[in-house]
Order: sequence, then C-alpha cells, then structure tokens
Amino acid sequence: MAAWTNLREPHGTYVMGILNVTPDSFSDGGSWLDLDAAVARGYRLMNQGADIIDVGGESTRPGAAPLSSREEWDRIGAVVRSLSQAGIPVSVDTYHAHTARLAVEAGAAIINDVTGGAGDPSMFSTVAGLRCLYVLQHTRGMPQNMNTLASYSCVPDEVATELSDSITRALGAGISRDRIIVDPGFGFAKDADHNWDLAAHMEAVEALGQPILVGVSRKRFLADVASGPSPAARDDATAALTSYFASRGVWGVRVHEVAASKAAVLTAEKLREAGAFEKAGATPGADSSDCPHD
Repeated sequence: MAAWTNLREPHGTYVMGILNVTPDSFSDGGSWLDLDAAVARGYRLMNQGADIIDVGGESTRPGAAPLSSREEWDRIGAVVRSLSQAGIPVSVDTYHAHTARLAVEAGAAIINDVTGGAGDPSMFSTVAGLRCLYVLQHTRGMPQNMNTLASYSCVPDEVATELSDSITRALGAGISRDRIIVDPGFGFAKDADHNWDLAAHMEAVEALGQPILVGVSRKRFLADVASGPSPAARDDATAALTSYFASRGVWGVRVHEVAASKAAVLTAEKLREAGAFEKAGATPGADSSDCPHD
C-alpha cells in the first residue's frame, strides 16, 4: 500500500491492466470467469509490465445489466484475495460501497468507481473510512442511459466542472484530497467526437490538480483509426494514445493489453529524461486555454 499513498512524489505513468471477470464485457467478456484463468491472466498482465491489476465483476458497457453487490463480489472476491495475497497491487472496478469495503479488507489498494460516487449514496462515506486510493470518474447517468445524456456545449470544460463538483462532495464526505485520482471518463456519456475533443484538450481536467487516470483502451471511438472491426484491433491505437497521455504526465493508463502501452510509457519517460516536453507548449495542447468551440 505504501507505494500508492503519496501521489505527489515524481513518478512515471502507471500501467493498470484490465481483468474483467464478467460474461458480458464489450471486449473480453467470458474469457476469465474461472478463478484459475482469472488469476493466471493477472500474472500474465504483470509479466507484460503492468503496475496494477484492475479487477471488475460488472460490465459498464452501454446498456449493460446491473449487478447486486453480492453477485459482483461472488465473481471477483477470490480473485482479488488471491492477487493481493501475492503482493500484486489490486484495483477494484466497482460503484457498490459494500463491494468496495470487502475489496479493501481483502487487500485491494484502489477503488475505481466509474460513477464518481453517484452509483451508490454510501460510496463516499465508505471510502472515507478505508485506507485506499479512490478513482473518481466522470460520467452522466448509469450504463443503461448514459448515451442519452451525451450532450455538451464544451466537452473539456463541462467534464472538468462536473469532476470538480464530485471532488467537492467527496471531500465533504471525508475523503482526503491526496487519495483522489480523477478519470475524465472516455466513452462514458460521450460520443466519438466528444472523446477526441476531450483527448485533445485536457487542460481543464489537468487544472483540477489531481492525478489523472485515463481509460481509452479498445473504446468504440478508436474504431475511427483501427486496423479492423474487432475491439482487439484497437490495441495499436490504444498504445498510441498511451504515448500521448504519458507525454502529458498522467498518473496512469488503464489498458487491456499491457506490453505495447508499457513500451509507450517507457518511451515517453526516456524522452522526458532527454529533455522533451520541457519547453512551453511542448506538451500537446499546452497553449490551449479556451473551449475549442468558442
């Protein structure tokens, strides 16, 4: 846990490997439902270079059916415990406060809440009493209706404002600021153009002053540049965006296939050591302060 408690220390971008213990995730649903297969997948992601394994038991793709906390924990509990006991830093992808508590008690270091606290009114107070990091993501609504809420006049500014409001509520519930990581929520209540716009203009989110986790891996908007129709065909585009976000200094990237994104992170770090990204405007978009639609 100590490696994850002080987010202000200089570091490179962490790579979070995705482990979906679900039958219906958009990319790899059903692949890792068996305990042995899921644990083996976690070790494979670590061997590829992952720093953290993000375990999820409920699909959050648009239109996905919700699970109860009990159903969710029945899927992921043994996996979380097994990986944590092996000394692997584990994040748990959940919006259920009860699951969050069980996960931290089982050894998880991070709670990754795609609803930013809106999915369970007890989440903020529960996390406030736990010794863990908390990923607070931007979205609108829930997976069942979020696509109907994808309406913006200025995506980057509105995302940052809504994240700021969520941070304020989290702080008010007792979560300390140095435990909060923000995620701008690519693919959540955003269409393809919204996602590209947000990626190109991250300044407002960066100005919040919180560590940033980015999850673009295999998202539908990458089909614009992918080599084929399957979600896995978007891995190259994912790695390209990992390089871009690492050059911006994000705290972490959440990816399905780790090796290429780890290489992208290490490449960005070598470039930074050699003096890249230091001059004003060298970071992509650094001189953009106004909404691109103004």
